[in-house]
Amino acid sequence: MSADTAGLGLARVAAPGEGIGLDELALATRNHGMPLEALRYDVTPPGLHYVLTHYDIPAVDPSGWALEIGGAVTTPLRLDLDALMARPAVTSRVLLECAGNGRARFEPRPVSQPWLLEAVGSAEWTGTPLAPLLEEAGLSDGAVDVVFTGADHGIERGVEQDYARGLALADALRPETLLAWGMNGVPLPPQHGAPLRLVVPGWYGMAQVKWLRRIEVLDRPFDGFQNATAYRMMADLDDDGEPVTRIRPRALLAPPGWPDFMTRERFVRRGTVPLTGRAWSGRAPVTRVEVSTDGGSSWSGAGLAPADPAHPYAWRAWTYTWTATPGRWELLARASDADGGTQPAEPEWNLQGMANNVVQRVPVTVLD
Repeated sequence: MSADTAGLGLARVAAPGEGIGLDELALATRNHGMPLEALRYDVTPPGLHYVLTHYDIPAVDPSGWALEIGGAVTTPLRLDLDALMARPAVTSRVLLECAGNGRARFEPRPVSQPWLLEAVGSAEWTGTPLAPLLEEAGLSDGAVDVVFTGADHGIERGVEQDYARGLALADALRPETLLAWGMNGVPLPPQHGAPLRLVVPGWYGMAQVKWLRRIEVLDRPFDGFQNATAYRMMADLDDDGEPVTRIRPRALLAPPGWPDFMTRERFVRRGTVPLTGRAWSGRAPVTRVEVSTDGGSSWSGAGLAPADPAHPYAWRAWTYTWTATPGRWELLARASDADGGTQPAEPEWNLQGMANNVVQRVPVTVLD
């Protein structure tokens, strides 16, 4: 499993005992996660929201930029930013999570962006629904997929490409799918896709194409790199794998107390300790959050904030009161959703390190 699989467009799997290398550290420097203490915010500030950029952040001049919509349509469209912003606008609060979140916890470790748990954020995205634009362009009877291409260009596992992802036509036409030009009430920051990005609520981050410049309707399934090769749940090299799509259920605990600088182990005083966090699922509404304060030997239900019909794709707050006694403890949190999905106690390994929603474990020392 430690062989280099670059020729197949797959991440290399680290050899036994192999530490994180300089190339992974370089990725971790360019990209960044959300500090878990930012779970306190209903809406993540843009500078704290996670960022993953496959290639470079492109230099896009909004004054000369335009979105093209073509392919299997009767009336190709070309719209500049002013024309898009003149269309009916909506603001939607949406939780985004990178598909590789938790990759660094796998053993053996797929060599790529070494996410732990922090590749998340919940922002308010302002834009216009995609479906009316596609209908205005006139979809052909044989339309199957819709491809979204960004301005970011690079080489991935030997393949030169613009970043491009395809959605099935039915998903592209869902009313919540947005072309967004704003984040938290201001224009999109460069790292978040200015001047325009795609927002597909409920899906992992790879679907949220940034720096969007072209939309193409296809009369065949899209077979580009980011769909056919990357972002697939593969058990081994002979497995075509299932595509990564909607976000699996997850609960995260906001770090209690205060941390050790290097290990990030938490310290609290004995007595009543309020535990808080957020939970989400892109597949179905979260129905339950449970907390363990003894390393997973026993579980108790947490208080879950009511679902907000205005924000069905945002995360939800949860709370739990812990009576802490001196010693070293391990806190766990897990979420379940209405489809019966529950976070596993052990990682479900796959070759590319995708969709690892194993329960969070937080070491805490209680001081007397």
